[in-house]
Amino acid sequence: MELAAEETITSAEAKTTRTVTGSVALLDGLIAEGTEIVFGYPGGAIMPIYDAIYDYKEKLTHILVRHEQGATHAAQGFARTSGKVGVVFATSGPGATNLVTGLADAQIDSTPLVCITGQVFSHLLGTDAFQETDVINITTPVTKWNYQVTDAREIPGVLAKAFHIAKTGRPGPVLIDITKDAQLQKFDFAGYVPCNHIRSYRPKPNVRKEYIEQAAELINAAKKPFVLFGQGVLLGSAEQEFKAFIEKTGIPAAWTILGAGAIATDHPLNMGMLGMHGNYGPNVQTNSCDVLIAIGMRFDDRVTGRLDKYAKQAKVIHLDIDPAEIDKNVKADVPVWGDCKETLPMLTALCAEKQHPEWQAEFKALAKIEQEELIDKELFPGTGELTMGEVIQHLNELTNGEAIIVSDVGQHQMVACRYGKFNHTRSNVTSGGLGTMGFGLPAAIGAKFGAPDRTVVAIIGDGGFQMTIQELGTIMQSGVNVKIIILNNQFLGMVRQWQQLFNDKRYSFVDITSPDFVKVAEAYSIPGKKVTEREAIKSSLQEMLQHDGSFLLEVMVSKENNVFPMVPQGCSVSEIRLK
Repeated sequence: MELAAEETITSAEAKTTRTVTGSVALLDGLIAEGTEIVFGYPGGAIMPIYDAIYDYKEKLTHILVRHEQGATHAAQGFARTSGKVGVVFATSGPGATNLVTGLADAQIDSTPLVCITGQVFSHLLGTDAFQETDVINITTPVTKWNYQVTDAREIPGVLAKAFHIAKTGRPGPVLIDITKDAQLQKFDFAGYVPCNHIRSYRPKPNVRKEYIEQAAELINAAKKPFVLFGQGVLLGSAEQEFKAFIEKTGIPAAWTILGAGAIATDHPLNMGMLGMHGNYGPNVQTNSCDVLIAIGMRFDDRVTGRLDKYAKQAKVIHLDIDPAEIDKNVKADVPVWGDCKETLPMLTALCAEKQHPEWQAEFKALAKIEQEELIDKELFPGTGELTMGEVIQHLNELTNGEAIIVSDVGQHQMVACRYGKFNHTRSNVTSGGLGTMGFGLPAAIGAKFGAPDRTVVAIIGDGGFQMTIQELGTIMQSGVNVKIIILNNQFLGMVRQWQQLFNDKRYSFVDITSPDFVKVAEAYSIPGKKVTEREAIKSSLQEMLQHDGSFLLEVMVSKENNVFPMVPQGCSVSEIRLK
């Protein structure tokens, strides 16, 4: 009979025990899991763990954030660029509740986190003690799994389960709430045993070969096949398998906002971004293809527009590791359950080697229309007010598509994702499903720790920047090298765009006043510069990139420049507007 992870301790290990506190057992477990960095903020209920980590300074790097939400976003950025599990510490009460936004963001974007929260003494649970909240019930809807520990002996096994659940299958955030007495309690610790199996938890569904065969049959017969790929390709580390599949079949492919970077931006079969502000061709052709192959994406509303008018002419093949996503929004003719790193090679082997020159030419014709009517004007305006697009274009030229771009949420996010060049996987870090303003700055901090040898550039709007501006203190104290570009249009731009287009320019509370961002940065010992003239953009970007350390560049862009194309809410993807 197969044993649960916490039961699989060998007799030799069982004899080698030492008496430790729950806090020490936790830290030993984190190190055993390969954790090198923790983002957190101390407090009374988690003080025993912080006392213990004082002796682990050479083994664990702790980054002191300025707000617990910043810790979760930093851990997300770290996880997204490193491919590892992000780890967060927070205290009870407001410390724990401040994690909720980041947990929700990580849950919907499938980011693996393990969050450790302190809790009041177990005998005080349920008494409304100082800084007590029911963090388990509060976080249940926004975590993949959570658990409250009241006995230190549970800590090794629970932590092992947490890491296993967070990083396997469809990844996600896990929270462990540990009472203060459990952190202080001593017990005989027999050593940490990683978890590789939990009864009733099946992270990978069994692959059914008959569905692979049916999918291959549809693909081989297709005249106008089209691939939609999402973050599942990156999470499955299946970039090479995906590239082999589209190159053998010759199928044009387009990406969701979190799928960017799975293949290089300039790959000949990369047709661009899907969705509300995606590229013209991929949206229009979704309603023209005869076979639609979705890989590691979930058909969210920003991609599909009106579901009753979405790809009704096409046979749909859906590859996903999470069975709950199959048929949730779009009915699949062929469901292919499983890890795409496993299913894609099986599918590729059965697919005929093909090219689809006429079908690809249709995409190119639509791309040319978009280029001439929209993109050239956005990226190379020449005269008039500064555009967000031309800033991204200059950044592309100077970084040659080698940088990690971390974007906040809003118009600048759509521009950064649409026009950014991504030559490598895990280069686009943004808040996709939850759309969290304030994500960008702390996520960029974490992204740099996750990929220390790469240039990390944060693209942030003037509104979102002020939501987590305090994390400049984290940059100052940690010395992390993050390049920050604020695209300042003096508005909450995306909301203003909607109010302009759909509410007769009734600009209701979107005109935002901001401080002198350069002076604020300088107060945190971060040099900065403000750009108002087109001629200064490129040289200022170059100065930012060449500076040894963090740098803030504020660019004053057009106040009422809109992001197009756009699929208006309630419309079909084929009703996408270029202006």
